[in-house]
Amino acid sequence: MNKVHNITLINGDGIGPEISDAVVKIIEASGLKINWDLQTAGEDVIEKEGVPLPQRVLNSIRKNQIALKAPVTTPIGKGFRSVNVQLRKELDLYANLRPCKNLPNVKTRFDNVDIVVVRENTEDLYAGIERQVDANTAESIKIITRSATERICKFAFDYAVKNNRKEVCVVTKANIMKLSDGLFLDTYRSIAENYPQIKPREILVDNLCMQLVQKPEQFDVLVLPNLYGDIVSDLCAGLIGGLGIAQGANIGENCAVFEPVHGSAPDIKGQNKANPAALLLSAIEMLKYIGENLYAQKIENALFYTLKSGKCTADLGGTLGTKEFADEIITNL
Repeated sequence: MNKVHNITLINGDGIGPEISDAVVKIIEASGLKINWDLQTAGEDVIEKEGVPLPQRVLNSIRKNQIALKAPVTTPIGKGFRSVNVQLRKELDLYANLRPCKNLPNVKTRFDNVDIVVVRENTEDLYAGIERQVDANTAESIKIITRSATERICKFAFDYAVKNNRKEVCVVTKANIMKLSDGLFLDTYRSIAENYPQIKPREILVDNLCMQLVQKPEQFDVLVLPNLYGDIVSDLCAGLIGGLGIAQGANIGENCAVFEPVHGSAPDIKGQNKANPAALLLSAIEMLKYIGENLYAQKIENALFYTLKSGKCTADLGGTLGTKEFADEIITNL
C-alpha cells in the first residue's frame, strides 16, 4: 500500500491558484496519494487577516515539513515584505536549489545545459542590512560566516553525491573581497576534502558569467553566496528558456518549500493562459526529495513527452490553455 504524504499547498495569488490546481490534478492522476493542506497567502488574504503570511501557514509547514508553493505577489518599492523572504527567514530555509536543464522542444541558444545552482539563502549583501550614513551616503553590510558557508557547501556536495553529479564549483570574488569571499572560498576548500569522489573547482563570478554564455554545458553544480546566487540563477534560467519554466526550492534542516521562480502574473489571472510547467517541475523535485522517485520519473516522462508533441501553452509555442495542457500531460501519463 502506498504511503500517504501530508503536504502543505500554498496556492498563492495571481495565476497561482490556476497552476496549482493543474499540478495537483496531474499528481493525483499519477496515483500518488497526498493529503494537501491548502493554505492561502499573499495579497488576497491581507484584507481578511491583515498580513500576507499568516501564522497558520508557518504552522502548517512546520507540521508537515514539506510545502509546494505557487507564486505570491511582492510589490516593488512599497507595501508588505516579500512572503518568499519571510518564509526563508522564519523557517531557516538556508539552501536555495535551482536545477536548470534544457527541456524538450523548448528552443534556446544552447543545448546540453544541465546546471544545478545551490545558493546560500540567509546572509551576504542580499540579507539587506543597510543604513543611511548621511543624506548623500548609504551603506550595505556584507556578512559571510563560516557556519552558514559550511552548511551550504555541505548541502551542495551531498546533493552532488545523491544525484550522481561529478563536480561542485564554488563561485566567489575572493580576489577582491579577500576577507568575506575569502572566508567562503576557504570554507569550501575544507568541506571539499571530505568528498574525494566529487571534483572541486573554483571560479570568479565575473569569469563564470562570461563562460556561462559561451560554454554553459561545462558546468555541473555551482555553489554561491546569496547575492551572486540570486543573479547567476536567473542567468542560468535564461539559458534554458526563461523564468517561465524555471523550478526552485528553499530547503532547511527541518522544512522544505518547493516553488517556481516566476512571478504571479496578475495581468493574465483567471484567463487560462498560465503555463504550469515550472510549478510542476518544482513538484517533481519535491517528489524526489520525499523519496517518491518512481512517481517523479513517471510525471517527468509525461511532461517531456507532451512538450515534444508541441501540445502546450502559448509561451512555449503551443495553443493550449492551462487546463488543457494539464489534461494532455495526464493523458500521456
